Amino acid sequence: MKKEAQQTVFVNEFTNGILDPAENMLGPVKNGGHIIANTAPGCWGPMITPCLRGGHEVTKPVYVEGAEVGDAIAIRIKSIQVTSLGTASGNDSPVEGRFVGDPFVAVKCPGCGTLYPDTKVVGTGPESVRCVKCDTDVTPFIFTHGYTIAFDSDRKVGVTLNKAAAEAAAEQGHSFMNTPENSVQNPIVSFAPHDMAGTVARLRPFLGQLGTTPAQRMPDSHNAGDFGQFLVGAPHEYGMTAGDLEDRTDGHMDINRVREGAVLICPVKVEGGGVYLGDMHAMQGDGEIAGHTADVAGIVTLQAIVIKDLKIDGPILLPVPEDLPYLAKPITKKEKESAMALAKQWGVSKLEESLPISFIGTGANLNDATTNGLERAAEALGITVPEVMNRATITGSIEIGRHPGVVTVTFLAPTNYLEKLNLAHLIKDHYRDILE
Repeated sequence: MKKEAQQTVFVNEFTNGILDPAENMLGPVKNGGHIIANTAPGCWGPMITPCLRGGHEVTKPVYVEGAEVGDAIAIRIKSIQVTSLGTASGNDSPVEGRFVGDPFVAVKCPGCGTLYPDTKVVGTGPESVRCVKCDTDVTPFIFTHGYTIAFDSDRKVGVTLNKAAAEAAAEQGHSFMNTPENSVQNPIVSFAPHDMAGTVARLRPFLGQLGTTPAQRMPDSHNAGDFGQFLVGAPHEYGMTAGDLEDRTDGHMDINRVREGAVLICPVKVEGGGVYLGDMHAMQGDGEIAGHTADVAGIVTLQAIVIKDLKIDGPILLPVPEDLPYLAKPITKKEKESAMALAKQWGVSKLEESLPISFIGTGANLNDATTNGLERAAEALGITVPEVMNRATITGSIEIGRHPGVVTVTFLAPTNYLEKLNLAHLIKDHYRDILE
């Protein structure tokens, strides 16, 4: 019997790192209903947990009532709260001989040869993750330069720790990171990195992973145009062709503007959409240039709204107003008055009405990602790529989400373009406080 849709779906279950449209989803949640999730840290914890096959540990997807292939789901990020007391992170280096093709996906124990081995944490330090079967050091990654960071009680600032403090945090790994009960990842603070003590950093949490389920199974961290390149022709069981990669939904973006108050509009490529989330970051500058940042556990509240017949290939972001590029902020009443006076001098009788919009582009590198974002914007709006280029140049910006290949193409789009997509009302509502 089909389950009745719920107004609120509570999520505390996780995938094994693989997003698979053939797997049962949680929910369903009502169209316009809420998803509340306790998320597990991403990146480093899952990276040193070989039974996880995707580099992350994201929530099981939630079915959204009424979402059909060819629709889109607008996800309002109502709140993000960090629950970890701190975490550890840094730049990585893979360890040769401990994986098949991809250290994020297919780890092999160098001792007994077991693929995806179960592990245990013995003591602290970079050799603390051991194979359950043969007790061999099995981590597929080590730090080239790493840090442990602790947060204040308000989760406003963090301070990186010295050796003694990092080792004290390592002794209480799971409680220090507050990993959810159903999470299986090893706590990365067990490695106790301490190469950068005394650094102060502000917290501004966001979701590195938020999106919908791809049309075919793939590792969660590879559901993107840059990381996904590692799947093309890969020797492990999750290898695929370049054409298969078009089934991605780009849920792994690491865009720091995907934070509380923003709206992310995601493509529906499987029935019910399958909304999932994870990889919460405490803070990150544009680009995530170290490859990783401060991954944390947290509590997230989302609202999911189905937009019928909005066929998009990848996500569209409505950032919070302060995150909009200067040129893409809505034109003010005073600016319109000045522009109208200027227009009359030159015989221009009417001004465009416009609203901000940000298209996500991904690819093997930043150039490819930019091209992808421009093409997605042009296709969605029914205009040419050169027009998008011009609008993004004088009324917007291209910003890096993640190096090597995630960008946002943001600009002021004519309101009549957005009305055809049934997006104008949503965007006006989102920016109502700054629209004059």
